[in-house]
Amino acid sequence: MPDYASPAASGDKPHAFPAQASPCDDLAIRAHPLAHLPCRRKRLALAATILGSSMAFIDSSVVNVALPAIQTELGASVAEMQWVGSAYLLLLASLVLIGGAMGDRLGRRTVFIAGIVLFTVASAACGLAPGPRALIAARAVQGAGAALLVPSSLAIIGSVFDDPARGHAIGAWAGIGASTSACGPVVGGWLGDAVSWRAIFYLNVPIAAITVALALSSVPDSRDSVTLQRLDWTGALAAALGLGLLTYGLTLASSDGFADTVVIGSIVGGLILCGVFFVIEARSHDPMMPLDVFHSRDFSGANLVTLLVYFGMSGAMFFLPYTLIRAHGYSATEAGAALLPVPVVIGVLSRFTGGLSSRWGPRMLLTVGPAIAAAGFMLIVLPGWLDFDQTRYWTSFFPGLAVLGLGMTITVAPLSTTVMMSVTAARTGVASGINNAVARIASLLAIAVLGIVFVWSHDAALSTRLEQLHIPADLHRAGQLLAPDIMAGTHAVPSEIVAAQADALDAGLRAVALVSAACALLGAACAAAMIGSRQRPAPNP
Repeated sequence: MPDYASPAASGDKPHAFPAQASPCDDLAIRAHPLAHLPCRRKRLALAATILGSSMAFIDSSVVNVALPAIQTELGASVAEMQWVGSAYLLLLASLVLIGGAMGDRLGRRTVFIAGIVLFTVASAACGLAPGPRALIAARAVQGAGAALLVPSSLAIIGSVFDDPARGHAIGAWAGIGASTSACGPVVGGWLGDAVSWRAIFYLNVPIAAITVALALSSVPDSRDSVTLQRLDWTGALAAALGLGLLTYGLTLASSDGFADTVVIGSIVGGLILCGVFFVIEARSHDPMMPLDVFHSRDFSGANLVTLLVYFGMSGAMFFLPYTLIRAHGYSATEAGAALLPVPVVIGVLSRFTGGLSSRWGPRMLLTVGPAIAAAGFMLIVLPGWLDFDQTRYWTSFFPGLAVLGLGMTITVAPLSTTVMMSVTAARTGVASGINNAVARIASLLAIAVLGIVFVWSHDAALSTRLEQLHIPADLHRAGQLLAPDIMAGTHAVPSEIVAAQADALDAGLRAVALVSAACALLGAACAAAMIGSRQRPAPNP
């Protein structure tokens, strides 16, 4: 995953929002030999992979700006809104590694098209969802489809193009993926405002039809002719169930607390199943996550930095548009546009930072980059602490997002380089895929854990404000997080409560940003302690 990166062929991540996560890390291009089949329509094949993967990239970032509208129309709770994002990430994180292996074994075009069909059917189901539970189930199926189509899309490029054309093709794939991810929240917000949040999902249907037609007419169904390893379904099942139970318990804890027996049972059960997953991987002859790669100190350090930095980034990007819409009256389009400083800064500066790793070494950059990102998070926190007017975007949220983009620009390229250079050439595909899965797991856990921080901070701030105003607490149901504009239109709700609710939402966002800053600083400390000052290729066995 790491999502933020320059669109380069070297494995740097193109995509702008975590949530969603990095296409190139799904890597695709396996270390073992690929079975190449002649392709006479290479440009059409490239177009098919770009269109298909772009659907997954957009949907991982665009839904965040639609959450308030979804909540209002479907009457969903905050926990259910968290699951709209988490269900997608859960299946994607659990299955992305096995999805790449399926393409190698069963045929890359076959798995790519199967992923598109599954993703599109699930998209239509999202658009037709009558309630939050149906939407959550459809989003989970979307994640499974994305786990098939994203790694297969890049693997198709690897099998169709030879060097040096392969590098240019991956660059085009990554560059367009970055652009679509950056524009996704804006376009999605506009669709939500002009039509409906359901149109965001319906848009995938015509794109999918064109993609399937292009794939059938231009993409050869290549597969690995050397290694036919067994698919690690047992490991995938243990990972999905373990992460699912852990996420369920953490999400439920925001409303029921950690003393609840269901919360305790879910978290403990999830941790046990995650432990079972590692036992399965250690004993399997064909593990989807071979644990021996973690013997490299650099590889372990890079993945720990990935987990911490993208945990903070994903949580902040999930709750920021929600707060802008609910507390400050932004439209969905305006909230999507408000996030643009991060991808714009990355896009403008990435060409200048790409060569810094060879000059300064990865340890320095992976220490400085997360530290600057932490400063960006703190700039989101400070206006509220200093009583600045947070309704003014340019003096409250913009500076923090711009600095955050600078920190991520410095971080992503050396992070990718460290991952790739810390293993042998024969393990680069596996290493990159693991790093992608780690970043997606970070996003999954961020929504659940920082959801607790957001809700509890909101409730505490709201209760304090109501007490100061001498307003009976029964006029507001704690934790409901009603929209201030909705409450303002309700004659039974005093304007003081509307203002208190907006302030409480800001308090929740500040708490999330503060935790994100702490995680980024911890990531910087891990980089300084674990990653070598100069990266050297791992010796071939």
